[in-house]
Order: sequence, then C-alpha cells, then structure tokens
Amino acid sequence: MSEVVRYERRGPVAVVTMNRPEYRNAQNSAMTYALDAAFTRAVDDPAVKVIVLAGEGKHFSAGHDIGTPGRDVDVSFERKAVLWWDHVGKEGADQRFARESEVYLGMCRRWREIPKPTIASVQGACIAGALMLAWVCDLIVASDDAFFADPVVRMGIPGVEYFAHPWVLGPRAAKEVLFTGQRFSAQQAKEWGMLNRVVPRADLEAETFALAEKIAEMPAFGLALTKKAVNQAEDLMGLRTGMDSVFGLHHLAHAHNAEVGGDSLAGQDARSMRDANRTS
Repeated sequence: MSEVVRYERRGPVAVVTMNRPEYRNAQNSAMTYALDAAFTRAVDDPAVKVIVLAGEGKHFSAGHDIGTPGRDVDVSFERKAVLWWDHVGKEGADQRFARESEVYLGMCRRWREIPKPTIASVQGACIAGALMLAWVCDLIVASDDAFFADPVVRMGIPGVEYFAHPWVLGPRAAKEVLFTGQRFSAQQAKEWGMLNRVVPRADLEAETFALAEKIAEMPAFGLALTKKAVNQAEDLMGLRTGMDSVFGLHHLAHAHNAEVGGDSLAGQDARSMRDANRTS
C-alpha cells in the first residue's frame, strides 16, 4: 500500500500523495485503503495541523479504476467505513452495493469528517471518482490547466456515488455537468464556486502550502469545531440525506444495466469514457 500513496510531513502540514501516475492515479481499492491509512496517520499526529491531498504526475486523478492491471474489485480488505458484509463472494446488486457502500460512499463520508482541515491540490485531470476525492476536502486549489468532468451518465448512471453535485456546483450547473458529461475548466469551476483558488501550474505547490501554513497558525480545536459546524450546516441543507437517496438511484442504474445488457457499466470502459469525453 505504501507504493500507491506517499506520506510526508512538512512542518505542520501532512502531504498525502496518490502515486499511480502511469495510470493517471486511478483509484483502486489498494489506493483507497492506503489513503485511509495516511489520513489516519495525519489525524493521530498532534504535530499535523493541515492535510494536503495531491496526485503525482501530470494529473490529479482519472477517477475510479475500471480497467488498469491493478484493478482489485474482487480483493478483500479490512473494512473501515461501514458495518456491512464483505462484497467478495457475493453476486449482482448485493456485491456492488456492499463494495460501493464501503470503498466509495462510505470512505468519502469518513474522510469528510477528518477533524483537521484538508486541501486538495489539483492539476490536470480530475474526472468522475476523482471529484469525490477533491470534494471531501475542505478547500480546493487548482492549477489553471486543471479540468473536471463527471461523465458517468454515459453509463446511464446519475453521477458518482458521493453525489455532492448540487451542493458544490449549484443545481443548474450540476445538471449541465451531468447532462452533457463534458469537461469544464478550472476557471468555470471557480465561477461556479467549486474551487477556492486557481493558480498557474508552476505555482500550485507553493500556493497550496502557503494556504495550508496560514491555516496551521489557527488553534487545532478551533479548526476542528469550525469544520464540524460548517459540515453540520451543509447536512442541514440536505447533503447527507440527498446523497443517500441518490445512492439508491445509482444502484438501480447499475442493476438495470446488468439486467438489460449483462454489464453493470453499460459496456463502457476507461478508454471509451475517455474518448467520448475528448470529443464532447
């Protein structure tokens, strides 16, 4: 697991870096649990005040791993996020619901509640499941070459599992992003309110760390309580219950695909999704 995620501490800032650049940091289960271990390490270290999530290489992340040699959908891991049975050995919706409840929705909810401020440092591609990784962070700093998309409606599925679109983009922008599946730029994401800052690519690391170090000057308990306060307010605006309801629709779509076509992803794979997104 240490190979797919790197961890380092720079003063009061912990840096958690996804490290599968040859696959555009596609997130398999090994990476998921390595990220969780790194976040836990940062939470348990009293010297860490702020956590930065980054991606090695040209791209932040291409999203969920649906086609690399390291895809590990049938591998068991020690479950951390939800109290449910293992997905391995199960079939159909039972298998998909168990796995996605844990490694996608459950883990993202767990990371959203990290009691220390988190900053996503995003460059290049931030696609589908990668949006989930960025959205669970409290702040997002993106390079001016970053681009974003949630193209999974091409699979007949109403967005990724951590369905925060209406809250982070607003309802109309969320519909445009989902209905078209098209990429949107860092500048557009900033205009919609999804990003805190857009900076030149060469300045991304420095600008992210300057922000992290500024936040680290504040008292740790005050930061934790403030984060909880804002998260609670967001939940009162329907985030958590809305996400629960859409997670059911997400799995209805998977089941429909499997019933009518024998494939829960509607015949799509990483290449077809990438190529369709390029021509959109």
